[in-house]
Order: sequence, then C-alpha cells, then structure tokens
Amino acid sequence: MHDYDWGFGMGFGWLIPILFIVLIIYFINANKKDESSARDILDKRYASGEIDEEEYKKKRDTLK
Repeated sequence: MHDYDWGFGMGFGWLIPILFIVLIIYFINANKKDESSARDILDKRYASGEIDEEEYKKKRDTLK
C-alpha cells in the first residue's frame, strides 16, 4: 500500500457521501419552496384585491 493511496482515502473518502446527501437535501427543499411560493403569491394577490374570490378559488384549485 502506498502512502498517497491511504492518505487520499482518509482525507477525501467521506467527501462524496456528504456531497450526495447535501444535494438531496437541497433539491428536496427547492421543490418545497417552489410549491409554496406559487400559493403565497396567489394569497398575496387576493389579499391585496388584485384578483376577486372567483379567480382566487379557480387558481387555487389549479395549483392543487
């Protein structure tokens, strides 16, 4: 066994699984933010009077 082989495994062997877990968490959170932001925008438009109740309900049902 060479010194550089052992050092690489001990130094960076944990990096790939950690990066994989971070990427999974990032993509899960990104999807949740997109779903809630569309509903938040719709709620704000309705609250400000930009759209009426009928349009609000139609768009809310479409988002479900």
